[in-house]
Amino acid sequence: MATESIVVREVDDRDQRIQWNSNSPLHLDLSTRTGEWTIRHGFFRGGVSEGVEIVRLQNERLHVDVLPTRGMSIWRLECDGVRFGWRSPVVGPVNPIHVPVEEPSGLGWLSGFDELVVRCGLHSNGAPQHDANGRLEFPLHGHIANTPADSLAVEFDEASGRLELIAETVETRLFFKRFRMRSRIRLHADRTEVELLDDVTNELATPQTMQMLYHVNLGAPILEENARVVAALDELAPKDAHSAAQMDRWDTFDGPTTGETERVYFARPRADETGTTHAMLMSADQQRGFGVSFKTTTLPAFILWKNTAAESDGYVTGLEPATGFPNRRGFEEQQGRLVDIDAGETKSFRVKLHPLVEADSVESMRQKIETLAAEGEPASISQDPRNDWTDLDG
Repeated sequence: MATESIVVREVDDRDQRIQWNSNSPLHLDLSTRTGEWTIRHGFFRGGVSEGVEIVRLQNERLHVDVLPTRGMSIWRLECDGVRFGWRSPVVGPVNPIHVPVEEPSGLGWLSGFDELVVRCGLHSNGAPQHDANGRLEFPLHGHIANTPADSLAVEFDEASGRLELIAETVETRLFFKRFRMRSRIRLHADRTEVELLDDVTNELATPQTMQMLYHVNLGAPILEENARVVAALDELAPKDAHSAAQMDRWDTFDGPTTGETERVYFARPRADETGTTHAMLMSADQQRGFGVSFKTTTLPAFILWKNTAAESDGYVTGLEPATGFPNRRGFEEQQGRLVDIDAGETKSFRVKLHPLVEADSVESMRQKIETLAAEGEPASISQDPRNDWTDLDG
């Protein structure tokens, strides 16, 4: 007896799981003097993605998918047909109700990790920390990525073509913390870069401390064998002995390798006269790349995460501007790298993303970075982990 299969939904084609809402006030087509904008608003249907909100911002060359449900993360970005992001074993986006952030190991955050850009913080942003009795105090990478945003709005300027998606995310716990993050994702109709402008306010009546890290994650087609990171650095050191074993090629990548485990490098970036620095991942043939620019005044640390595992295990690298290094919070506090934020005070963080799809734009970014790197003394490179940077007991 013949059998037939009816395909209701292609589970590996995540676009097919989005239900766009043409009645949404965020369903907009805008004309500006520099180009056209299309804005779409919807929700994912099915599986662990059920109920995840998505906003797609699109101009003639670029579209950006933002996830308000996941703390205003950027899920994916596509420029001139080239998709930037990575293939996580976690097939998301995952609704935070399915992410056990507070599970005893402290590693539950990993159950929802598959975005191009995800924020880590705000109270803590590093490795899990447990007390003397083994009770979890701070989970991996904090809570903000699994905290849904509110007050979603769009603002645009007809003359310049500027568009901003704006939302507020509140990370709070009675007696402990109340941080309000006002996020603006800014684009222009005639450009391809994406700006992240986050302003974090301490809404308690007492001073607090906070942390922030931007996990910018890239896989194929940029990441491949002999892909390379270019960054302007003052200081660099491996996180651990496993990473130190490849200090001679810390900036170069292997192809997908079964059984390979992560290697991590900590750095202090070199900034220009405006306090801005840059880093870029470029493909082996230097035809494509992805750059990250950020202000070192509030993001003085940079982390390179190399996870050149098999494709099915998550072949990815992270370019990560941060307030400090992703150690246990207590260690970072001992080293004076937590951010003090007074009652009612606001701290501002600025990151710009550069999708690069032409050899000329890759070369221009490379020259900018290498010119900055050549200023002043050569970078100080440690061959071994530094005990003031790495929590060797963590």
